[in-house]
Amino acid sequence: MLTISSILINEKGCDASVLLDDTPTVPGEKKALASINSLRSFEVIDEIKEALEKVCPGCVSCADIVIMAARDAVALVYILQTRF
Repeated sequence: MLTISSILINEKGCDASVLLDDTPTVPGEKKALASINSLRSFEVIDEIKEALEKVCPGCVSCADIVIMAARDAVALVYILQTRF
């Protein structure tokens, strides 16, 4: 899936870089100062990623999960608004 974030990269990061965990040698962005008190529910993406890795290791990125979750959320809101 080609998205704008696949093409445009700016100095503030891109895609799902805020989903990166700390490693022993490189700090991740989840706990970075800019992310504190602004983003939440990382555990949902982590759980989806863990389940996908068991079935298809190394094939789906966290950025892919975020894109699909956003698509599905928009569709769900549309469905709920048109029914009620």
